[in-house]
Amino acid sequence: MNQNQADKAKKDEVLEGVLQEFAKLAAIPRKSGHEQAVSDFLKSYLSELGFTVTQDEANNIIADKKASAGFEKAPLTILQGHMDMVCVAEEGYAYDPLKDPIKLVRTEEFLSAEGTSLGADDGIGVAEAIYIMKTTKDHGPLRLIVTTDEEQSMKGAIHLSADHLKDASFLINCDSENYDELTVGSAGSVDLDFTRELKRVEPETSAAWKIEVKGLRGGHSGERIGDGRGNAIRTLAMILTALQAKGEVELASFTGGKARNAIPNDATAVIVTDIPKADIEAVIADQKERFTQMYGNVEPQILVPLTSVEAPQQVLKAGDAKRLLSLLTILHTGVYAMSTVIPGLVETSANLGVVNMTAEEVEVQFFPRSAIDQKLDEFRQYAETVAELTGFTAHIGTQSPGWKENKESRLAKIVAETFAEQNGKPMKVETIHAGLECGWHFRKNPKLDMVSIGVTTKDIHSPNEHLVLATVKPQVDLIVATLHKIAAL
Repeated sequence: MNQNQADKAKKDEVLEGVLQEFAKLAAIPRKSGHEQAVSDFLKSYLSELGFTVTQDEANNIIADKKASAGFEKAPLTILQGHMDMVCVAEEGYAYDPLKDPIKLVRTEEFLSAEGTSLGADDGIGVAEAIYIMKTTKDHGPLRLIVTTDEEQSMKGAIHLSADHLKDASFLINCDSENYDELTVGSAGSVDLDFTRELKRVEPETSAAWKIEVKGLRGGHSGERIGDGRGNAIRTLAMILTALQAKGEVELASFTGGKARNAIPNDATAVIVTDIPKADIEAVIADQKERFTQMYGNVEPQILVPLTSVEAPQQVLKAGDAKRLLSLLTILHTGVYAMSTVIPGLVETSANLGVVNMTAEEVEVQFFPRSAIDQKLDEFRQYAETVAELTGFTAHIGTQSPGWKENKESRLAKIVAETFAEQNGKPMKVETIHAGLECGWHFRKNPKLDMVSIGVTTKDIHSPNEHLVLATVKPQVDLIVATLHKIAAL
């Protein structure tokens, strides 16, 4: 076997090893907030591998591996990722995120899923960390921390005991999305929800219509918010508001979005109205043109189908419908402010992520992010004011702290130098407008030297999510070489 053949065999060995670990995770439903099964699996599996494993009350998994002989005095390094995933499916695809496994689809270049999100965020990071814990040699003491519910609330990171962080010197978070980017800081966020009890009455007429907004790109509300993508919930609310100017419109239902941290790419409403079909179509056409003028270069595929449906037995009382549409058009969605320190970086944003409606209540999920904690404080005050004006109740969730860049980071220097040695080009070093658990880790151990890295994944939190396979082995090599350099400190 010549050197090229040997290199290819090694590359294939690493890639296949990591993907085998990922396939084990993909086989277990692991929607955010429903991680008991995958947590139990990791506890059993990592114990079988010989690691010392703890499963805490939040279902976080902490697994320790002793240092290689001769490296016992090296500093402790943590590899960290999260076990949950955002579960979304293509329209019409049969998928129960609490019961169904992810069906993997592999080509020469990419790994994706049939009809659903892939869960590479952060399943691939966890898979790589497990593979490295299993196979690497000549390392100092290692600890793998796999947290729960990162995508919804960061519950795992919030409840992780500081005892698991205080004895470590370095932490490598494996939850970023581009192989050539080194993340050294991230934004904070806060969950803001609005609820209102609904009163329903019989409709005044029997002409009922379903109006949908679909075909938008959606995507991660941190990574993609700066692209200027459209928001399906806001767009549908604007259409319904414009219709109200043409005559009486009774609202029977309004739903949209799949996760608070995903830009909604679809929304649906059922209305009852005597407005002629031609006039409804004219309003929709006018609003589509308005949308195209604002988002056409980014969102060329918008669809707004109008369908006649059976008349519902009840509709929202007029005041409730008006207050809901007022809330959905008042709430800011998109970029709020750009950074004055880092050119091109979104500093503050907000995402109108989900509208859930039952017969008795409507819930709206709103998700601001900012690199400046004080601006999140402003959004909390804003939410309370908007709720009072629209007759909703505001629910203020836990505010996740931002992670400020450490200009003196030894770990960032090691990783960047190692990347340049292995790839012959510099690594991009950046602060991102997305939430990472590193903010909570930093709050519990300000002395912990951290970075975040990851393989290249595209269109996360969407059915188009795919992993660039060519970045898997280089990522493993980067982490392993970094661990060897730490062991030699």
